[in-house]
Amino acid sequence: MNDIVTFGHPALNMKSENVEIIDDYIVSLTKRMIDIMYEAPGVGLAAPQIGINKNLFVFDAGDGPKVAINPKIEDLQGTIVFMEGCLSLPGYYWDIERHEYAKVSCINEKGEEIIYEGEDLLGRVLQHEYDHLQGHLLLKQLKRKIRKEAMKEISIKGFPGDKI
Repeated sequence: MNDIVTFGHPALNMKSENVEIIDDYIVSLTKRMIDIMYEAPGVGLAAPQIGINKNLFVFDAGDGPKVAINPKIEDLQGTIVFMEGCLSLPGYYWDIERHEYAKVSCINEKGEEIIYEGEDLLGRVLQHEYDHLQGHLLLKQLKRKIRKEAMKEISIKGFPGDKI
């Protein structure tokens, strides 16, 4: 099983490539990612977070696991600040301003066109995972001064479970 990569891994800074064909590998990958997400535990996981720069993510905002392949942001509305963390930055949380509502079009693991949209947790998860596919880690959402402090803290303290 793939491990979740953390801050500093090159896959987290690269824009992901579109999935050209949904074959057994992609279906198997999405199932594996769902298992990894639940084991972490988390509510979303993008392929770059396991070192694979494919344009797909999985999530569960409370109504079962979902798959988003080649997602596109269709609409964003409002703003809200909420405490947010990331599986690639384990143990750290910050107040992050994001759009309150998000609408994403994509295809699922069956090749069907689908739209995911929502507010609150679902809207936030869609934006967070989409950011990973663009090569943007949660730290990019922080204001410059707070980002600098966060990076200093991570460099000093590391992540929970890191071996010294």
